[in-house]
Amino acid sequence: MPEVIFAGPAGRLEGRYQAPKQRGAPIAIVLHPHPQFGGTMNNQIVYNLFYTFANRGFAALRFNFRGVGRSQGSFDHGVGELSDAAAALDWVQAVNPEARACWIAGVSFGSWIGMQLLMRRPEIEGFISIAAMANRYDFSFLAPCPSSGLFVHGSEDRVAPAREVMPVIEKVKTQKGVIIEHQIVDGANHFFDGKVEELTQTVDTYLDKRLGKRDEAA
Repeated sequence: MPEVIFAGPAGRLEGRYQAPKQRGAPIAIVLHPHPQFGGTMNNQIVYNLFYTFANRGFAALRFNFRGVGRSQGSFDHGVGELSDAAAALDWVQAVNPEARACWIAGVSFGSWIGMQLLMRRPEIEGFISIAAMANRYDFSFLAPCPSSGLFVHGSEDRVAPAREVMPVIEKVKTQKGVIIEHQIVDGANHFFDGKVEELTQTVDTYLDKRLGKRDEAA
């Protein structure tokens, strides 16, 4: 899994990239939690999501937002981070010009950024949003949500309690044929401490349904 450095709007961005074995493979980008609260591309959930996609044959990228690790720039309250995510997608598409589709996955703050990118890039056909803070960030821009995907929360999440978040997500309008699914991981907190394996299994089950079993997709 090579380390990569690519150009972002505020300078160089540091990432980890797994090239696909087959030409035309889909792209997956994984976005990390809040930079000011310790979020990096090496977050355990981000790491697991990255390999979940890579093991399915995707061209997978995870990277540090501006000001994190070796990425240049400084925190920009979501505006610059969205530009970073767009630059990351541009970079992977340039490396994989025959890619037929793209998925976006995000954790907490990264979920909010990922869903905004989804609205701007029609080639994104699926999403995975983990611990989305719909109680703290405005998700009303999903009007309507153009792609099917999965929201996952922990039942014991105190940062983004499921009871507050789910009604917000359920109000999201969808285009015809778009289905938004919700899953709760029992006993998990916002960081899925001790529950990352269960979370990964939940995502895998969803991807099996959307994409087919792993050995068929790879």
